[in-house]
Amino acid sequence: MFQVFKEWFWLERFWLPTTIKWSDLEDHNGLIFVKPSHLYMTIPFAFLLLIIRYFFEKYIAIPVAKLLGIQKPVQKIIPNTVLENFFKNSTRPLQSDIYGLAKKCNLTERQVERWFRRRRNQERPCRLKKFQEACWRFAFYLILTVAGIAFLYDKPWTYDLWEVWNGYPRQPLLPSQYWYYMLEMSFYWSLTFSLGSDVKRKDFVANVVHHLAALSLMSFSWCANYIRSGTLVMIVHDVADIWLESAKMFSYAGWMKTCNGLFLIFTAVFFITRFVIFPFWLLHCTLIIPLYYLEPFFSYVFLNLQLLILQALHFYWGYLILKMIKKNILQKNFKDVRSDNEEEEEEEEDDEEEEEATKGKERDCLKNGLGTNNHLIPNGQLGH
Repeated sequence: MFQVFKEWFWLERFWLPTTIKWSDLEDHNGLIFVKPSHLYMTIPFAFLLLIIRYFFEKYIAIPVAKLLGIQKPVQKIIPNTVLENFFKNSTRPLQSDIYGLAKKCNLTERQVERWFRRRRNQERPCRLKKFQEACWRFAFYLILTVAGIAFLYDKPWTYDLWEVWNGYPRQPLLPSQYWYYMLEMSFYWSLTFSLGSDVKRKDFVANVVHHLAALSLMSFSWCANYIRSGTLVMIVHDVADIWLESAKMFSYAGWMKTCNGLFLIFTAVFFITRFVIFPFWLLHCTLIIPLYYLEPFFSYVFLNLQLLILQALHFYWGYLILKMIKKNILQKNFKDVRSDNEEEEEEEEDDEEEEEATKGKERDCLKNGLGTNNHLIPNGQLGH
């Protein structure tokens, strides 16, 4: 059954022009051509990147974060067996639960609420963790962009799009093209593998779909030997992501002016690459130019269908970016809207306000000679 499916899947009419056979793409005379089996190497390379990432975040990202003033917060919380056991079953107790727990632990309801809030904050990723992830993505997008420029600057099809299809599909594989694809696909595989341990964001499912769609598009372009157009698509997309990740890094560090400036640069680069270069340069290259060389065939249609869907996503992302600029930058308050850090920051601020309010009440009571009552236990004394 599997053999039948394999033979059907690799039918030449699905992948190649009508006059071309797979035998035409076999290595000969020192020329190497793409093979689907090459893609197997992206998996071990992805695990290698995960190992490199671990050491990068530990020995580079954390020291950089400290230089920018980002420290791992210490949530002060006094151990409480009763509350801890309840927390394992429900992180957000109802008001009736809070009342019962307060009686059982001889605490005020406010103290129980504060204990659960701080305990939840211990489970949330801190700014340092988010900075580490953004720093790694920034570094690798920078590497991919520099590598893409180095691999493409001297290629004739970078400047003359007609050369993308000259001789297709009998175009040999260059070492630079091989390594560019390996780096790009391995990076996206590593991002997919690390989704479970990375900071959980509101668009978790969208991230999974995005990574798998990117891998699918790159795999398809590799197998159908759309390498020249594929490398152009990759460089156009990588160049904008550098600015987004750097903006996030400075946002987590609290450098809001720098963050806003970088985000505006990202917006400009994004709109130029996605709404000018991609549709009027790359889509024209993949949709119009090949018709001068070849009759339409299945993989030509499938490739352009995927690219048109990608362009539709560009419009959606562009809308979100403009919405973010209007909501956050114009209000001097940039945030990564996908993160859950808003709630964390609000709760930390609530803790600080409660502490100040409690201390103020205690000072007023002392001035009036009243001392502290059961509802004014100094902050942090959550035991008996």
